[in-house]
Amino acid sequence: MKIAPEDLESLRYAKSLLEYPSLAAKIAGVIGKPIEIGITMLPADWSALVGKATQKALHTAMGLAIVTLADDGPTRSSDRFHKMIVAATGAGGGTFGFGGLGVELPLSTTVMLRSVADIARSQGEPIKSAETRIACMQVFALGGRTKSDDATDSGYFAVRTALAQAANDAAQYLASQGATAGAPQMIRFIAGIAERFGIVVSEKVAAQAIPVLGAVGGAVINVLFIDHFQDIARGHFTVRRLERTYGVETVRTAYARL
Repeated sequence: MKIAPEDLESLRYAKSLLEYPSLAAKIAGVIGKPIEIGITMLPADWSALVGKATQKALHTAMGLAIVTLADDGPTRSSDRFHKMIVAATGAGGGTFGFGGLGVELPLSTTVMLRSVADIARSQGEPIKSAETRIACMQVFALGGRTKSDDATDSGYFAVRTALAQAANDAAQYLASQGATAGAPQMIRFIAGIAERFGIVVSEKVAAQAIPVLGAVGGAVINVLFIDHFQDIARGHFTVRRLERTYGVETVRTAYARL
């Protein structure tokens, strides 16, 4: 099936959002300093602490984020509203520094997942369905690149393929059981998400560690943080919308050619 010109342009825009995500570059462009400076200021065990906080944040967000959204068909997403909330949590995180990560990150991640679901709804996704909820969680994996990635396995569709089995198992469990806590299917899925999400969280934490930023800087960093994932979500759910119209293989082929 041939893709209509306006949909091909939508796919081109989606690819521009999905293939070149870089929170670190956005942060450096705003604060005028590379985030590597912040990494040198973190405590020795920062990596383990980020990993623990990331897992907690994803589990918390999975259970809470979509509850308050109505499944009432496509509506314009409220990106600015969610940015305002995340800015407030970032200001608190900037005030308390690295020690506040365990409290601030679950809050900001929950708001971000709600924003992701809001964007999904704007693209026609039934947000109460298990498949859509899992697709929303995948956004957090699409925004980061692992150190083991290379040019052939770090692209958008490569990451989706890598997560496909765990995502399918999680969606089936969620649809049949309606619960997430402690299930092996959910643990495996969230672990796969956390590996990539943790990279972006580390960039955020490193930026907030730079002393000159403080509370105001924490708010700015969090706005960049959610803006990053809103972009990824918009690209991801645009692709999924086009897949529903033209089929997966048609969209993937067109995407590769752009």
